[in-house]
Amino acid sequence: MSLESLIGSLNSADDDGDALLRPTLYALDDPAQRAALGAVLERGDVAAVRDTLAEQVAELLTSRRPDWHPEAGELADAVESYTGGPASAYGTWVWYPWTRQLVHVLPRDEYRELRQSRNRYKITAEEQQLLEDRTIAVIGLSVGAASAVTLAQEGVGSRFRLADFDRLSLSNLNRLRASIADVGLPKVAIAARQMYAIDPYLDIEVWPHGLTEDNVDAFLTGGGRADLLVEECDDLYIKVYARERARAHGIPVLMETNERGMLDVERFDREPDRPLLHGLLSGVAAADLKTLSTREKVPYVLRILDQERPSERFVPSLVEIGQTISSWPQLASGVALGAALVTDTARRLLLGTFTASGRYFVDPGELVRAGAETALRPEETVAAPAPETDAPLRLPERGRPLDEEGMRRLVSYGMRAPSGGNVQPWRFVARGRVLECRIDDALAPTLLDFERSASHLAIGAAVENIDLAARAAGWACRARLFPDPADRGLVYELTLDEGTAETDGSDRQHPSLAEWIEHRTTNRTLGPDTPLAAPHAMALSRCADESGAQLQLVTEHRELEELGRILGAGDRLRMMSPRLHHEMMAELRWDDEEVRRTREGIDVATLQLDRTDLAGISIARHWPNLAFLRRIGGGASFEDGARKLVAASSGIGVLSIPGTTPDAYARGGRALQRLWLTATALGLGVQPLTPLLYLLARVERGGGTGLGTDEITALRALRTRLAKILPHRPADAELLLFRLSYAPAPTVRALRRDVGSCLRFADPA
Repeated sequence: MSLESLIGSLNSADDDGDALLRPTLYALDDPAQRAALGAVLERGDVAAVRDTLAEQVAELLTSRRPDWHPEAGELADAVESYTGGPASAYGTWVWYPWTRQLVHVLPRDEYRELRQSRNRYKITAEEQQLLEDRTIAVIGLSVGAASAVTLAQEGVGSRFRLADFDRLSLSNLNRLRASIADVGLPKVAIAARQMYAIDPYLDIEVWPHGLTEDNVDAFLTGGGRADLLVEECDDLYIKVYARERARAHGIPVLMETNERGMLDVERFDREPDRPLLHGLLSGVAAADLKTLSTREKVPYVLRILDQERPSERFVPSLVEIGQTISSWPQLASGVALGAALVTDTARRLLLGTFTASGRYFVDPGELVRAGAETALRPEETVAAPAPETDAPLRLPERGRPLDEEGMRRLVSYGMRAPSGGNVQPWRFVARGRVLECRIDDALAPTLLDFERSASHLAIGAAVENIDLAARAAGWACRARLFPDPADRGLVYELTLDEGTAETDGSDRQHPSLAEWIEHRTTNRTLGPDTPLAAPHAMALSRCADESGAQLQLVTEHRELEELGRILGAGDRLRMMSPRLHHEMMAELRWDDEEVRRTREGIDVATLQLDRTDLAGISIARHWPNLAFLRRIGGGASFEDGARKLVAASSGIGVLSIPGTTPDAYARGGRALQRLWLTATALGLGVQPLTPLLYLLARVERGGGTGLGTDEITALRALRTRLAKILPHRPADAELLLFRLSYAPAPTVRALRRDVGSCLRFADPA
């Protein structure tokens, strides 16, 4: 036999029969399928075997546990345990007759779980399941082939109907993803094979002879109505007729034209009387187009495109059809873009998140051109300015009358007190030697300031500072709490008496704390988990007792770990709540200019974050970035910060005081400040971790007003866990939950407002 004869005997443009369009699946635990596969092997129909099942199982197991980093031996044991027997019998063997390859894959559900695992969370597991149950019909497998393959690759649909009468020609390779060896094959076969290579479990029905008026209805509804029609055919008659029938059956249609990224969406499922092609062919039916020549179709094509600004090369192409070119020109880049547009729109349409009809343009020539650049803000490379600090504190001069300057100095001590979010909720009015300490009415209460308890606490702390500073300067300070029942904004009234600082014997030991007011700060630095020294624990407990408060300290490792988890869950809840998130982000100051201008709030530099964590909180700054996470129950990474902080602590404390009234919180503020100053004097860093306590107070004493039902439920569950470590008496106010550490002092401290912005002088009453 001559070489030519031998080649001729072997040459066959693959039969378009079903056997060469879909793979055959074998499960070895079925005796009949095992025998059938054996017969295929014995006939020599298998040219190559690809068995990577063990690797697939290993990847499946690690994808389910991203935080698991097993050793090689541990992973191999887990794989063997998972398959529960010989790996060859697990899953499915897939025979691709057109390549004569036998491939071993996971069972269908596990295969799709792993293959689509990188879709999350752009597509949730629930959404992926909904998409899998959809049927998509595609007409036209030139441009449509790229869409069909991309739909299958993204998991948008698992049942497909493909229709095209044409076979691949060499000129099609300018835009179709195929090989020279595929020339002459039906385009439906090429598309189906590529899709099956991605997912052998797909259900694909092919129509290799194309569509006619006799079979369009069967194509759209046979075996169940299609959920979506992707129409990409060149035949103008079928383009219109398929739409007529899709509208009759209530099937939405997508079409991408490969011209300026033009995408048409026709929601016949929602608009049963919608004009075809947006009414651009008004008065024209499919039958009117059936016998037209290519040249005669041009006016109708132009009506469909309806573009006032066609692309630069489009009009010349139309003019040259039948002259120097034989058909509509198309480019691979346009086909790839069209596939992306169709797939993205189809996904949102089938999930119900996109409901509109219309025409849309995603034109690279318009979007990517000179003058359309997006303004970017590169990272600063210049050295950051040195952080601004508050002016040094100065006591009033001894032996001099308490004039306005002396009062300013005392108030400056008061303003170094802590406040939630560093909002500084105080205002002061001086009337001679009487100082009114008030709530700033201009500040709206937040969810964490239930019944203004956090504000009362802060003002109590400020009063303690003023008292300590006054006594250190030789003045006695007599305090009246809520002196005017009709004026609840007036929390404390302080009367300063000259030369009587030592008359109150119970406070003789406290003026020494005044020297630590300037050094007291929130210390978020991660320190060593050095155990809390017993003398330090005793000193703190004694300070709380002397102030009429109670201190609970937790230092045991197991309990600290659980506290880290509880506080982390609270942080996650706070980050995932729209209002709490808004209030938290409103407290943060993001750059040096904002810090210096406002002199309140929390400078992000004080958070002591590394570059990665800072980038994370910057992304989390905007609620739309988190809304999707909330919807899918995500955000577990927001728990890591609290766990890390607690792990780097010497102990966790909770300071409480009898009573839950505004009086109790105001008195508690004074106790809190003495405790914090004592810790500072002992060389201990203090960081409040209090938000959870104030949310619990809102739930337990206020019914959870302002919180969602799910948030209230979660907070009650956290209280149950917290009470096992830190028992709570409902009649007591929990003032402060804080971490103690032997960390070095922070390099940046929060600023305070100028005294003049908070202090007003008035004539004595």
